[in-house]
Amino acid sequence: MSIFNKLFNKNKASPTNSLSGTWSFLFGGTLSGQNVTERTAMQNTAVYACVRVLAESLAQLPLHVYRYGDEGSKQRDLRHPLYFLLHDSPNPEMTSFVFRETLMSHLLLWGNAYAQIIRNGRGEITGLYPLMPNKMDVNRAQNGELYYTYTKDFDEYGAKSQAKQIILLKDEVLHISGLGFDGLIGYSPIAMAKNAIGLSMAAEQYGETFFKNDATPSGILQHPNVVKDPERLRKSWNAQFQGSNQHNIAVLEEGMTFQQLSIPPDQAQFLDTRKFQIDEIARIFRIPPHLIGDLDRSTFSNIEQQSLEFVEYTLNPWCVRWEQAMNQQLLSPKEQGKVFVKFNVDGLLRGDYESRMNGYAIGRQNGWLSANDIRELEDLNKIPSEQGGDMYLVNGNMLPLDKAGSFYDKKNESEETNQ
Repeated sequence: MSIFNKLFNKNKASPTNSLSGTWSFLFGGTLSGQNVTERTAMQNTAVYACVRVLAESLAQLPLHVYRYGDEGSKQRDLRHPLYFLLHDSPNPEMTSFVFRETLMSHLLLWGNAYAQIIRNGRGEITGLYPLMPNKMDVNRAQNGELYYTYTKDFDEYGAKSQAKQIILLKDEVLHISGLGFDGLIGYSPIAMAKNAIGLSMAAEQYGETFFKNDATPSGILQHPNVVKDPERLRKSWNAQFQGSNQHNIAVLEEGMTFQQLSIPPDQAQFLDTRKFQIDEIARIFRIPPHLIGDLDRSTFSNIEQQSLEFVEYTLNPWCVRWEQAMNQQLLSPKEQGKVFVKFNVDGLLRGDYESRMNGYAIGRQNGWLSANDIRELEDLNKIPSEQGGDMYLVNGNMLPLDKAGSFYDKKNESEETNQ
């Protein structure tokens, strides 16, 4: 056996920490009988809406590479090789938005997001390509290092009849993991909540069956005498008054009457069940219901606060998870601590126009915001420094407590001297 095979023989590796992509769904079945996988779950409108809201929200955020300067100051490093990849285009086939949207959707469905890191001869990163989480195995080699085994289907690399496994080293993969039990591999939120999602899918399927029958409950034909052939009568009635013929006028003979049954309680309440499952799925992804179209408990006064809470408590933790993974895996050891990658969520936290202006006024009057600081936050061009754009002002009537009254005393002294 070659040295390479010995090193990456996971059967002999200790400790071993692996999760096969084929089991990412935790063996599948649900109590509702629905087959819930990461792919089938996306056919549920609530799951699709939650994944789309989070993936698009993170993908739209400005993503920059910064470098620390003197005294802890920071500035964008436009010349860093990662800046263009993360801000504009990580590879020739994708924009930064599409790349981040794809990886974020993988995180929300499988609990892990992977991207292959392409480097040039100098070790600089020249490309990032998404990898499917369900085709990736994470293992630990005998030397303790993590390595990744990716299975490429024949349609991905041109083989005619068989798949191909590729081993990638730790520095060749950007791995962003979600919540997990070991800190190395995240577990699929779909797998963790498969029963709740399965119930929503079952309610939807029940509704399809109900409306397939034109949402028309059954009824009873009553005959004053004994019906000799009830089966023939039933088929005759169904042929004339079901489906596209349901609005035909019935002509009853021999004293027959028709009594329509009311909708059973379980059929009348399934819409309430479906509505509750929307809230249940929104709870899984920590999405305010109004962002996925449920406005029942949203009002003019609280909807803005819910949106701000979404940024602070839902989106921001994902941003931190992304930032720390990129800082750890994309930056060289020499750059770490000097260069960092960061999302800018300030634009989503600014609130309405009046609130922003009031906040800027307070910062300007108290001397911790300059005109250019404010204009940068509003995406406006800066005022030249010689015109006072970088000047910090403070309200003149604000003095330290021990200086209170000193101006009055000096004024009195001056008046006495003049007299």
